[in-house]
Amino acid sequence: DVQLRESGGGLAQAGGSLKLSCAASGFSFSTTPMSWVRQVPGKGLVWVSSISNDGAIYAESVEGRFTISRDNAKNTLYLQMDTLKTDDSGLYFCTRSWRNVGLVRSQGTQVTVSS
Repeated sequence: DVQLRESGGGLAQAGGSLKLSCAASGFSFSTTPMSWVRQVPGKGLVWVSSISNDGAIYAESVEGRFTISRDNAKNTLYLQMDTLKTDDSGLYFCTRSWRNVGLVRSQGTQVTVSS
């Protein structure tokens, strides 16, 4: 049974940092491309970043500020979010996908950035 559990969200000031984690189980994590996506009320799901064992890619809006990484030994995906902006606010999910939002099947973690 595929399970994804996000954590690490919270309230941060603009310019600050947060680090999100996604604990994965029930599938071959080490060989699966993974993504972070963001849900914003009224805007649906927005792709943020993806990582495979060949590399990482980012949405233009987060390039240079966010860093996606993974620890295959721990079956965990991360998103280091630096220089946060108010537009980064939203409910963040991890999904099994590459360069698209994929299928959301977890509860997500809320990120709120205040100005």
